[in-house]
Order: sequence, then C-alpha cells, then structure tokens
Amino acid sequence: MAARILIAGIGNIFFGDDAFGVELARRLSERTLPDGVEVIDFGIRGIDLAYALLDDYAVAILLDATARGEAPGTLYLIEPDTETLGGLGLAGVEMHNVDPVQVLATVEAFGGRPPRLWLVGCEPDSFEARDNNVVSLSAPVKAALPGAIEMVEALVARILREARSTGTAEPSFDTAADS
Repeated sequence: MAARILIAGIGNIFFGDDAFGVELARRLSERTLPDGVEVIDFGIRGIDLAYALLDDYAVAILLDATARGEAPGTLYLIEPDTETLGGLGLAGVEMHNVDPVQVLATVEAFGGRPPRLWLVGCEPDSFEARDNNVVSLSAPVKAALPGAIEMVEALVARILREARSTGTAEPSFDTAADS
C-alpha cells in the first residue's frame, strides 16, 4: 500500500509573505506528483485542515511562512513532535489563524490520530497587508519558491521510498538532523 501524503498550503494572501504556503501549494498543484499525494490550499481555514487530517494520510506536509530569525527567504524543513505539541513542539512556528495545536486537538477530539507531520517553511521578510487580491511576496521569499518545490519533492520521494522499504504506509526514517 502506498503512503497517502497531504501537502497543505497555509497562509493569508493579503499579508505579503504570509502567502508563501498558498503560493507554494499552487505551484506544486501544477506539477505531476506521485499517486497518493494530494495538494490542497487551506489558506486560513484551520477547521478544514483538521477535517482533512481525519482522512487516512500517513503524512501531512504543511507549507507556511515561518519566522525563526534567519535571513528572509531561508527555507526550513521541520518535523514537529506531535506527541509533545501541548508542550509546543512547534515553538516559534506561527500558523496565523491555523493554530497547529488547536488543529491537532480538533483532530483528536473527533477521535482521529494526527498523521506524521512535516513543515516546509520560509523565513518571511514582511507580513505587510495588501489592498488587493494579488499574492505579493517579497523578492527573497519569491526567489525561495523553486528551492521549496525541490525540498517538498525530495521529501515526498524520501517518504515514499521509506514506505516501500518498510512495506507499510507509515514511513519510519530518523529525522534528528533535519530541523
């Protein structure tokens, strides 16, 4: 059985670099991805993301602007510990109106179990509000999009490779050096 993977774009297109996850999801949805990989733009709809996580996904890859104090455009690959989210395994990861702890708590309240999570994040330059419906990323964040696409595609390939080698839909690789 192939691992089902959800790639979830998160962010608000009206707030500059907060649109990173939404724009990355849009670009990924235009690419050919392996069977079992689904890309969805959740924007700021946390409850919709919670319901999606109730589906039978082995892994969810969240795409979002992630302020961690590095240079704008810096990409991050983070595997938060879902077992310690109450203790903030996602410390410093702001998902705006999509609070990861609340989303996962909602999944658990409905009797679900969150899948393994990854975050592909990008250091924002500005969350400046925009007056129109145009995604307006800063130059460093826009320049990071091709690298983010490569990062997501490599992660998906790695997850699927590991799932095949273990014979299960649950990947089991060690990630201690990834964050």
